Amino acid sequence: MPMAKYIAPAPINLPNREWPSRTITKSPIWTSVDLRDGNQALPNPMNPEQKLEYFQMLCGIGFREIEIGFPSASQEDFDFTRKLIEENLIPENVTIMVLTQCRPHLIERTFEAIKGAQWVIFHAYCATSELHMTHVFKMTRESTLEMIVHAIRKIRALADEMPETDVRLEFSPEEFTDTDPEFALQVCEAVFETWGKATA
Repeated sequence: MPMAKYIAPAPINLPNREWPSRTITKSPIWTSVDLRDGNQALPNPMNPEQKLEYFQMLCGIGFREIEIGFPSASQEDFDFTRKLIEENLIPENVTIMVLTQCRPHLIERTFEAIKGAQWVIFHAYCATSELHMTHVFKMTRESTLEMIVHAIRKIRALADEMPETDVRLEFSPEEFTDTDPEFALQVCEAVFETWGKATA
């Protein structure tokens, strides 16, 4: 995607830090999340026809990674995902992304939706804040970590059953800013180790 029309921000001079003084010299990977199931929060959510028009526009703009939805959250998102795959509407150079929670039945439903796709980023997430773990999950850190590791194992196993699809994992500790940093690191390291092999 061309970035010539954007002006590079001036680096920040913080000698004791590494990243603030770095500058980007080539276009990063841009990922669109406009088609995420979160559009249900709109007063008038997009219907499948509008989503397809939007998807094609994003491809035309030059996006190469496009989050197309949350197939396990609604039948419409599931059907939209299947439509893109079954009707060969995904360009060769575009990777679709799907989103789901770290819950076994939702993971299985998501894999049903992506069957037959060539390139997929499988974005799994789980809330890791103390508030969420204690009051919503009613779980401890240990049991939450165990739930996440179990989910990643399931994703790995189902991905291995689909050799025709290149599945990349993306994981998010939801509510990261309210999560103890040490626990967030522990979770992310466990996910990395559990997933195992990764593409470049």
